[in-house]
Amino acid sequence: MSLRRGPAGARQGARAGVRVSLPREHGDGDGDGFSDGTGARAGDGVGDGAGDGVAVVRLDRPHVRNALGTELVESLGAALAELDDHPGVRAAVLTGTPPGFCAGSDLKELSRMNGEAMVRHEAATGRLARDVQHLGIPVIAAVEGFAMGGGFLLATSCDLVVTAGDARWHLPEVGLGWVPPWGVQSLVARVGPVTARRLVWGERPLTGGELYALGAADELTASGEALARALEVAAGLARLPAHAVTSAKRALSDAVGERAQTLDARTAWMFGTDCGSEAARRSLARFRTPV
Repeated sequence: MSLRRGPAGARQGARAGVRVSLPREHGDGDGDGFSDGTGARAGDGVGDGAGDGVAVVRLDRPHVRNALGTELVESLGAALAELDDHPGVRAAVLTGTPPGFCAGSDLKELSRMNGEAMVRHEAATGRLARDVQHLGIPVIAAVEGFAMGGGFLLATSCDLVVTAGDARWHLPEVGLGWVPPWGVQSLVARVGPVTARRLVWGERPLTGGELYALGAADELTASGEALARALEVAAGLARLPAHAVTSAKRALSDAVGERAQTLDARTAWMFGTDCGSEAARRSLARFRTPV
């Protein structure tokens, strides 16, 4: 990831649709960490307040509600992989530029694809979510505003989820005419198959408080405080012995990851079939830009 100098010696990564803030300097002369240089508070939605050993990755397409378009998915995957190799990064927080975390797939982009291309795109997004589980560093999702569709499942694929109580969570895919094409196994691991099935049916949106009560989120905060709390959690993990944190994560992630790839392949096939239905075609047509 190319890094650019910002104010006060800051270094940030710049990729399409993704903004990365590396940790500030540890003060021990090792040169591994960097500040985001904004001087803003962690919870104010401007500066990320990255601390020692903690990087902040921000989905940054607010004009499309941080939707998971092709470029963003590629950028996010590359950014996370490079953070995993960075010697000064021991944990990462994943969040979104306001107004919310992520609205899911970029349906305007999907509506211009044929069925095969849609399946390929969603398969790539599914690989990204699975890769989060296999990184050596813990990744904490900080959710404000909304987490919809793929944004919901990207968040629940992270190691920990911190949500504001008034955040809006919803899986609208079934109502649009198709099954979620990836990420379901991580949800099953969090809440069990029966509750996961009801969430996937998505008959209504849930608040962050309701999601926390179901066990799909790990911590609940007041509105506007999810990022600050996620940074605190990440800082606590960053202070632990890094090799042991990695071992614990990988030992337990394997239990989810081994089944996730199989289930993602199955749901991707179902998604491709579902997208040929009349209901799905009508839904996608609403997002298609007239020529």
